[in-house]
Amino acid sequence: MTAAHLESFSKARILVIGDVMLDHFIWGAVRRISPEAPVPIVEVTKETTFPGGAANVARNLSAFTPHAYLMGRVGRDSSAGELRRLLHEEGVNTDPMLESSVLPTIAKTRIIARQQHVVRVDRETIEKLSAEELKEVCQKVDAMLPDLDGLIIEDYGKGFVTQAFVDQVLGLAKSAGKLVTVDPSPRNPLSWRGASLVKPNRLEAFAAAGILDHRTPGPPLEDRRLLEVGEQLLDQWAVGKVLVTLGELGMMLFQRDLAPLHIPTRAREVYDVSGAGDTAIAFLTLAMAAGFSAEAAADIANHASGIVVGKLGTARVMKDELLQAFED
Repeated sequence: MTAAHLESFSKARILVIGDVMLDHFIWGAVRRISPEAPVPIVEVTKETTFPGGAANVARNLSAFTPHAYLMGRVGRDSSAGELRRLLHEEGVNTDPMLESSVLPTIAKTRIIARQQHVVRVDRETIEKLSAEELKEVCQKVDAMLPDLDGLIIEDYGKGFVTQAFVDQVLGLAKSAGKLVTVDPSPRNPLSWRGASLVKPNRLEAFAAAGILDHRTPGPPLEDRRLLEVGEQLLDQWAVGKVLVTLGELGMMLFQRDLAPLHIPTRAREVYDVSGAGDTAIAFLTLAMAAGFSAEAAADIANHASGIVVGKLGTARVMKDELLQAFED
């Protein structure tokens, strides 16, 4: 990885589509237990907000390319305003966003005390795209495709990504010859026929394949069930590539008619795995859209994920950090 490679990233034009949300963090200290119930009292010291879900994927892209676009659904509320403000500050184009007059913006509040996650509070109403919203999505995607190098479908199982949505968007992208990568949700089993690559984590991969995970000790390339899952998903999803993220064991790339490739983890210390999947799909797609092979792109995504798990909270990777990771 060199500065010249980063320059190729800056030309990539990528649209992220999926469930967007606002991540709200309340930071504080715990000094005593409540007299009202056996729960800690958190004395708040600061509050922060970050783009979450598909918005975090777009945010990861925007540090490396000025051509990061985001499509999702928000409400007409203060959370939507805060989310747009944060994204605009970080160079994400939110023009393709849909606005609902009846649904709230998905917001997740995490209370952190002494760097320990105490509780999470979710504000969300899960509702599938209406016929009118789906028509609007397809019209916007169709209009944008000539000026895009790739699309990322980011499914958090919150209703934006449906089979009808997938079939129509993948059909449009395939006709235009565009790269499409997918980050699936185990709560929303769908067919991904027509996608270029699907990136589940280990839990999602085994759940999708319907195979029990015994987590066999030893190298991933000797994990018989993992190898079986990867090969099955290539056929089940009718795609040419499946990348399974394995946490502390790195990643495994499955490609049709090729031997599986294991990419060891690059993480030095792990403080927080939240957002690691977002980082992986962002850099994987960015690199492939810039012309890197799937193998090289997976290695880049692995380095980037290794950086972000060393940070607390929803974080993104910066150019100097990625360059330094490869130098090290």
